Amino acid sequence: MIKNSRTVLIDKNPGRNSQTFGIARELGTDINLIHEPSVGVIGNKGDSQCYLGVIGKVQEIHNTLRNRIGTSDGQMKFRLLQPEFTVATSDGIRNGTKEMRYSLIGREVTNDSLCEHLSASGIEGLIAVVACDKPPVGTLAAILEHNRPAIVMSDGSIRPGQDSNTGKPIDIISSYQIAGSEDEGLKRRIAIEACPGYGSCGGMFTYNTMQTFLGVVGMEPLHMVSPASEDPRRIKVFPEQLVEFLDNLILKNITPRDIVNRDSIRNAVIVAMAVGGSTNVMLHAPEIARAAGYKSFYDQIMSTEEFNHLSKDIVPVLVNARPFGDHSMVDIDEKGGIQVFVRDLLEAGLINGDVITCTGSTLSEQIESLRPPKPDGHVIFSVKTPFKPTGGLRLLGGNLSPDKSAVLKLAGVEGGLENNTFRGIARVFDGEQSLLGFLETNPHDLQDKEMIVVRYEGPVGGPGMPEMLDSTSRITAICRERNIVVALMTDGRFSGGSVGLVIGHVGPEAAVGGPIGLLRSGDTIVVNLLKNQLYCEELLDSQELASREIEWKSKLCKKTGIHPAVGDADTRLLNRMRSSAVSASFGAGMHPGGNIWVSEPRNAEDTGFIPSNRYKT
Repeated sequence: MIKNSRTVLIDKNPGRNSQTFGIARELGTDINLIHEPSVGVIGNKGDSQCYLGVIGKVQEIHNTLRNRIGTSDGQMKFRLLQPEFTVATSDGIRNGTKEMRYSLIGREVTNDSLCEHLSASGIEGLIAVVACDKPPVGTLAAILEHNRPAIVMSDGSIRPGQDSNTGKPIDIISSYQIAGSEDEGLKRRIAIEACPGYGSCGGMFTYNTMQTFLGVVGMEPLHMVSPASEDPRRIKVFPEQLVEFLDNLILKNITPRDIVNRDSIRNAVIVAMAVGGSTNVMLHAPEIARAAGYKSFYDQIMSTEEFNHLSKDIVPVLVNARPFGDHSMVDIDEKGGIQVFVRDLLEAGLINGDVITCTGSTLSEQIESLRPPKPDGHVIFSVKTPFKPTGGLRLLGGNLSPDKSAVLKLAGVEGGLENNTFRGIARVFDGEQSLLGFLETNPHDLQDKEMIVVRYEGPVGGPGMPEMLDSTSRITAICRERNIVVALMTDGRFSGGSVGLVIGHVGPEAAVGGPIGLLRSGDTIVVNLLKNQLYCEELLDSQELASREIEWKSKLCKKTGIHPAVGDADTRLLNRMRSSAVSASFGAGMHPGGNIWVSEPRNAEDTGFIPSNRYKT
């Protein structure tokens, strides 16, 4: 049993004892256990459908845990904590508004609040129910920093709606993609029908990209990822399993950093490629790596060159899923769950099955126990006969992305690449609101082969790096209607539901002097996937580059050094983001002084497992 070094001090303090006795009585646990190490359940909360199912699941797991706690043989001798909840905003409601600045910040707030809970309570065992897309990452980051036994369960995704006219499945992306329509009746009907019930976004958007990531990285049992939020297994079956897994983790002292290491993070990134996952994974993977003790994802986990090699030549897309395909996570669940394509990737030798997971078994052993079916070839495909031959993500360098952080969701590109190259004329906007105003009033001014540039929306510039689902959805609808190609690049980011030739995370961002801030409307922008470069032809001229840099610096405020085009930081939280945000290549998180803070740094090979040569470029 874990010893509590504070027991003697606490036993002698009736003031502390009075509340812990009181809590134990109210929770229905043995008052003689109040000085034992604590265990508990937490959940993510917010103001959208994503979170509506969380409370019930947290309470059911809490009740199951309470029934296992006691002083009899076979029971867990722990102090039980009351459930706690983190708070974050909803992306789906706030896309296209200034409130979207708080979305990525929600990841950081979740980390902060959960860090306070875990550290102040000295918790020794945790079960977390996570929802939406940013809070799960903040939750995992805090769990990794605390590094005591823990396990995560996805709350589950929402079931698709149904178009009452066509009978076809629809979702929140369907609503965004008709935002530019003049048919108000259509927009209202689709909005009403798109999101029935509750749960997080159901396509292979950011939520399900990251839930798949959490499962493959080892912190969530694989079979708990794909069932819908309303699936009865999440209430009737999974709570007992979660408590059993947690008990085993505590007894064996298997901690999150034993599970989340270089090999398991690489596994999860490779699977994110294979599902055509959200570009947001390239913000969240570096943040998870940091919390696991690695200072640099690209130096210690996977280089940009290796990432592109794997995505271009090795790892295909294995799911026919929204937004680039036809199906939702509910359909994937009906075909056997994510364990189907995880097994396929294991059998193809593309991921390492020797890593330990929260179940106490290795990834390979967990797959063997689940006995998933073979890919059906309609929803889930195999490496040998994939849905798309090329992996879903690509990182770009070039003179517009010196950080090599610009990310393209290749799985979502619907056209415009000729011989793997796009050449377009820049149309520049300072901030997404100016672009949305243009799309509202002059959408027909868009021309074929234009490259829209949206800047001053990065971690510092926004502040908060808002995603642009509203903008990209409107542009996608225009391109489909007029059969043209309009690309978009930004130092902000995108929703996992965005499709089209869209490039985010361009860095360094404009607010800190990045080259994207030097662009002018009329410049020629080139996306070259043969060389994985994003560049402006005019800025290849060193004299032109120097002239524009001087012009940009002349606009900075003499007192603050801030460019006038950046967004307002009119709350303490936004100001904190502006003052402490790191670049997209480091995860765009809030870290003191803009430095990457890493507790207990670990070496690249410090995994506890033998690194596999199968990953080598």
